[in-house]
Amino acid sequence: MADYQLRAAAREEAGKNRVDKLREAGEIPAVVYQKNEEPVSVKVSAREFLKVYTKAGTSALVDLDLDGAKKTVLIKEVQMHPYKDLVLHIDFQGVRMDEKIKVTVPVVLVGRDEIRVQPSVLMQMVDEVEVECLPADIPASAEVNVEEMQIGDVITVGDLDIAKNDKITILVDAEEPIASLSEPQDESLAEAGEEGAEAGEVPEIGKESEASEE
Repeated sequence: MADYQLRAAAREEAGKNRVDKLREAGEIPAVVYQKNEEPVSVKVSAREFLKVYTKAGTSALVDLDLDGAKKTVLIKEVQMHPYKDLVLHIDFQGVRMDEKIKVTVPVVLVGRDEIRVQPSVLMQMVDEVEVECLPADIPASAEVNVEEMQIGDVITVGDLDIAKNDKITILVDAEEPIASLSEPQDESLAEAGEEGAEAGEVPEIGKESEASEE
């Protein structure tokens, strides 16, 4: 049984006008895709979906209750309105518990607010990584602790906690940089340098007239 449950109903509404009315009624059109099966058009409550999506994201299993029939799915894609806080459409991916799947999980830098070396600047280059595993082994996140990082240190994919899990295959090069720690730039020196350059560009009084007389 998945950690999250969501009710759904078969959807007959099609065409822009009918789908718009569906959204106005507080429901979201969606499609359930599964390997070797025909796609199924469904609709879900916008309010219930957002509660689940906020916690499950795209890497947690969801039991979709489709008119009484249970189907385990992942939230594969969520299409948002370009400027309104409104979900326009959802793609669910049906999964089999005995078949490996590819999913994207978020990268979490643990202790980023407790880095011991200060002052310093932590730069995160990768926000998520793609992995392959059985549905039951999907990690909620890929984590690495950064509290003890030193200036010049670079953390790579191979340093993530899931890299040590034999049940999970990370589909990204182990040497791919995840984050780095560097010294902060001295803005005061930079500003002083800019001011000095600007001052040097101003000609001294009398120099221009002397050059013209020569």
